Amino acid sequence: MKRNAADGLFTKPSMKEMQRMPPVIDHEKCMRCGNCADVCPVDVYYGSDESEIPVVSYGEDCFFCGACILDCPTDAIVLRYPLYAQPSYLSDK
Repeated sequence: MKRNAADGLFTKPSMKEMQRMPPVIDHEKCMRCGNCADVCPVDVYYGSDESEIPVVSYGEDCFFCGACILDCPTDAIVLRYPLYAQPSYLSDK
């Protein structure tokens, strides 16, 4: 979220800003099994070739469910959660 200096309120990031937060695949750890592409409910890895490092084709469609992370046998995938999606940010402490 961006802070609006004029009124002190937070606003939701634009779609362009959201597109900067796709899943990140560590090419050194990836064993090219394709589990992430198979399990993704919104086809973020659409068009990835078998036996190749998956390509993040539709990073803007990722809603951070974590299915790809859970199915990755080598922990090669990292999700960069937007600030407004982090529970600690949303709490009213």
